[in-house]
Amino acid sequence: MSSSAKTSHQPAILGGSPSITRPQKEALRWPIITEEDEQAVLRVLRSGELSIHDEVFALEEDYRQWLDMPFAVAHNNGTGAIHAALHALGITTGDEVIVPSATWWSSVMPILHLGGVPVFAETEDECIGLDPASVKERITERTKAIMVVHLFGMPSKMDELQAIADAHQLAIIEDASHAHGATYHGRKIGTLGDVAIFSMQGNKLLPSAEGGMFLTRDQSLYEKVIRYGHYERLLPMKDSPNRRFAATGFGHKFRMSPLSAAVARVQLKHLDERNSRRNENCIYLSEQLEKLGCFRCALAPEGFQRVYFEFLIRYDESKTGLPIGDLARALQAEGALVGAPRYPLLHQQPMFTDGTWIKVARLKGTPFAERTYDPRDLPRTTMGNATLLKLPSFPQAERALLDQYVQAFETVIAHADDIPREDA
Repeated sequence: MSSSAKTSHQPAILGGSPSITRPQKEALRWPIITEEDEQAVLRVLRSGELSIHDEVFALEEDYRQWLDMPFAVAHNNGTGAIHAALHALGITTGDEVIVPSATWWSSVMPILHLGGVPVFAETEDECIGLDPASVKERITERTKAIMVVHLFGMPSKMDELQAIADAHQLAIIEDASHAHGATYHGRKIGTLGDVAIFSMQGNKLLPSAEGGMFLTRDQSLYEKVIRYGHYERLLPMKDSPNRRFAATGFGHKFRMSPLSAAVARVQLKHLDERNSRRNENCIYLSEQLEKLGCFRCALAPEGFQRVYFEFLIRYDESKTGLPIGDLARALQAEGALVGAPRYPLLHQQPMFTDGTWIKVARLKGTPFAERTYDPRDLPRTTMGNATLLKLPSFPQAERALLDQYVQAFETVIAHADDIPREDA
């Protein structure tokens, strides 16, 4: 970068003053807990009904109305809800489920506990979701489902993925854990697949303490989820063939804590307004950073409305010559809370590369155990993941703080040639 393009502000890593001086703790605090949450928890706590309480059923009804879905079942967490969804869809020994590698492990690991085989597909660049072309290439006679993850709050390319699923008679599981409130061509995320899963873990857009929600339009799938982890609900289901399992269930207990449900109900009431503020902040900062010419910020394509569970941007090192690690260190010196993505690629993890997955899935000695996972697979996903920089998602930030972040980025990029290289 030429010296004429440099700002007069010297980067902090070179001895200048940090760009970001405004306090960040309250601006970034999440979740937002108010007296309304406290009173909801106290009401349940004082009832003494701490395991089974109507608050959980009320939360399920809230979800049904919010998403206009006929069946909802609260779970102890999103992982449990995914596990139950896979059971309901009949995933069993040797069945393949196409999954992304760029996701949290809960999207994938429950497959193993049913004897299923994860098949990792590439992530496409625009929406950070499963690449439909890569999905299509990986379908075999054993493929039963596609796990669609709306990563970081960006809807996946559902029309293309649904067309593939329809053509091959595959189920679609929407892992919407990051995407509370997102929409796809006017349709709410969580209503597009055969089943949907939301997480309500404490840093999600709709937080509780721990919690998950399963949703479907299919009564048969709903009843199978009930039998898998909610045995106490089977006796009243007099017309269901699953009632015969009331004395045993299927060996799992996936009930959600009523105290968590109380928090989640309050948080759902405020979801839209809090998403709106977070979106406004992230979109404003994205638009400013894209002007620098070396960042792409995953702004939603036409017809998509994303939300910001996490705020990641893509950096093109070729435009500046500054390696992403050195960029991050220089921004941190400015006071910016930035870093690498917190999700390692799953296909590169020892669980899959050293064969441990075969033991977890109880496939040792079977023909299904012949699958191997190579960390060099998915080159586009691997390369793309290395270009991501994670920023705060600014749930309560004022514009002044965002402008200081802009200044930090402008200062570092303007002085890219001068920033020290760690490996130099």
